[in-house]
Order: sequence, then structure tokens, then C-alpha cells
Amino acid sequence: MAAGGADKFSVLLPTYNERENLPLVVWLLARTFRESGNNFEIIIIDDGSPDGTQEIAEQLQTIYGSDKILLRPRARKLGLGTAYIHGMKHATGNFIVIMDADLSHHPKFIPEFIRKQKEGNFDIVSGTRYKGNGGVYGWDLKRKLIRLYRKEVLQKLMEKCVSKGYVFQMEMIVRARQLGYTIGEVPISFVDRVYGESKLGGNEIVSFLKGLLTLFATT
Repeated sequence: MAAGGADKFSVLLPTYNERENLPLVVWLLARTFRESGNNFEIIIIDDGSPDGTQEIAEQLQTIYGSDKILLRPRARKLGLGTAYIHGMKHATGNFIVIMDADLSHHPKFIPEFIRKQKEGNFDIVSGTRYKGNGGVYGWDLKRKLIRLYRKEVLQKLMEKCVSKGYVFQMEMIVRARQLGYTIGEVPISFVDRVYGESKLGGNEIVSFLKGLLTLFATT
């Protein structure tokens, strides 16, 4: 087990048609980790995007180096849950960060997750949207949450999980509680995204509603 200062964080970034967002997400992640002095790698798992996401990822790898950007593409769209499982096989960090490439969250919250983990020695740290200054109550039903996991905890949870799509992240937390893992929470605001409402407003809400319907249809 790596000592406190020697922790390494592997960010799993599943992508599908994210060529516009990916350079910005990677830049923000790299800057966040460098400023906070944490060792990191970003594993991009592209599911055969037809929009050229993979080509952009290759350019980013050239810019940041193949030790920081790992490309682990798949031939076609196989779902979120399996993307994480695929990415995990290649992760060299002892902590895993799960987040979306669509800029629904600002990577600047990650150092708070890392601090929280150290503070309580938690197995998992999850972003919540209704704690204190965390923004709108109830939005945590949406699957887009930043999460930090101890690698071995995430591996155990993945063995137990049956969901493959949207509900995957919800199931992970339910199973973690069943198995007695400790979960720390960091309030993150829904509005504190990289882009303002005009860019993400409408489809953000639509994707939320779709996610909700899927969740209720499968629980």
C-alpha cells in the first residue's frame, strides 16, 4: 500500500463523442492535479466514437505524455459499467477517480475529495449535491457524480455489480453500504460547471430526466 504522500490517482474517463469536451477536461484535470501536487494518470476509454474523439485523445497523449494519458479504446459502445471495468485493468494508481468527460462537473473539486479521504481514511468519497452549500436537493439521483475509490474496494464492488448502464454508479454506493465500506461525502454544486447554463442547460435537464426514467424502470 502506498504511503500518504506516494498516492497515485487514476482517473477513468469513458468517452463517446466527446471530441469538443475532451481537451478541456484533460487540461483542467492535469492543472488540478499539478496544482495540488498529486501524482495522476488519466485513462481514456473511448467506445468507438464516430466523431474523432480517439484522434483527439491521441493528440492529447502526445502533448501530456503517455505516462499521464493512457488510451484504452474499445471497438464499439459497450456501456458505462464495462468501460470502468476495462479501464481499471490498466490503472496503476492506488486510488481511482470516476467522472464524466462531459464537463458536468469541474475537476477542481478533486483535491477536496483527496483531502476528505485522508481526513477520515475513507474507502470511498462521493460528491453530493444537497449537503450544506452543495446546491440543489435531489440531483444526486443523476448518475453524473465524481467519485474517489480505493482501488481494491472498487475492484470488489465491480465483481458484485450487475448494472451496466446509467444505474451503475447508484448500485455501487448501495453495495458499498451493504458491504460496510466507509463513505465520505463532499458537497459539490450542480451550477459550478465549466460552462454556463446556455451551453448545458436544456440537454443537461433532458439527460437527467432520461437517467431518472431509466433508474425507476430498473429498480
